[in-house]
Amino acid sequence: MLIPLANAPRDYAWGSTSLLAGLEGRQPASRPEAEVWFGDHPGDPAELPDGRTLDRWIADEGGAAGLDGPLPYLLKLLAAASPLSIQAHPSKQEAEAGFAREDAAGIPRDAAERTYRDTNHKPELIVALSDTFRALAGLRDLTATRRLVAALGPGAAPLAEKLTDASLSDVIGWLLSDGSDVAREVIAAAVAAHSDEFAAELDLARALDEQFPGDPGIVVALLMNLVTLRRGEGLFLPAGVLHAYLEGLGVELMAASDNVLRGGLTPKHIDTAELVRVLDPTPGLPPIIAPRPVSPGVHQYDVPVRDFALLAVTPPALGVDVPLAGPAVAVVTAGAIEVTGLSTGASERLTPGRAALITPDEGGVRAAGAGDLFIALPGR
Repeated sequence: MLIPLANAPRDYAWGSTSLLAGLEGRQPASRPEAEVWFGDHPGDPAELPDGRTLDRWIADEGGAAGLDGPLPYLLKLLAAASPLSIQAHPSKQEAEAGFAREDAAGIPRDAAERTYRDTNHKPELIVALSDTFRALAGLRDLTATRRLVAALGPGAAPLAEKLTDASLSDVIGWLLSDGSDVAREVIAAAVAAHSDEFAAELDLARALDEQFPGDPGIVVALLMNLVTLRRGEGLFLPAGVLHAYLEGLGVELMAASDNVLRGGLTPKHIDTAELVRVLDPTPGLPPIIAPRPVSPGVHQYDVPVRDFALLAVTPPALGVDVPLAGPAVAVVTAGAIEVTGLSTGASERLTPGRAALITPDEGGVRAAGAGDLFIALPGR
């Protein structure tokens, strides 16, 4: 079966009024449009033409089509005009323990101060659809970070001392809990500083200070790698890796979870102790992934998790068969693609921003047309 899916964009403050609208060929929106979810996660399940949500349809009819439970992943379109919160996600074990702990403490599952909203981990992959997509990802090599802090001058001396004596986890915990006065001094130094080597990082610090004046997360950002993806490149973020998307349009695919540990640049709840506990403090740049050719017009983004895989399909002139194992969700991001089930012959014409569930009994689809198609499916 092929089932059309739709959803309303979520209007988070960091979203863009123009990026999703431009993708879909409509006028800019009057409110920010940040994410469109094409999945069955109860936080915002996609909707079917008959008015049911996808989680309800799977419960009602999924078994007959070979879908015997919830999707293991969540596919999104993401449009950032300003930075998301600095954040990390827990491992599966950490999520299960944290969820049980907060349940036992009586914290409502929809409470603003709730950290663990489900029991799943949340590794994720972002693929750039815009010409560039900027992000902070992972903690910078300490030698380079010490050079950056030295370029800030005397105002950053307390931070320089901490970076000599403490682990990066401890430094981040200190900045977010007890180091607010030092953070303000470091931010002031960064705003005034000049460095050829770190010009982009200092420009970012100045921009962040305009949006989040005095936020200690700005100093945390100075400890992180500034990454620019080119169109079609992917960035994979495993559990525990600190990150923040800054600006751009992308396809995001993750394990089906809404567990977020925040570390600044947000008015939302920040649990510093829990963030530090799940944080991977190892310096390094998360992998930037180039798609691997699978067959003519079909490429795959290889990720080291079993929850999901992502295919990018640009059909050749005669179309292409795409075998699929398990439930898949397809979304078009450019042009128009006719997607036809290999088993039933059912077909859907997808245009930018339109999606469809492909049930396991189809065994795959034939994609034809001129455009770009992304297909999310379980990993192996």
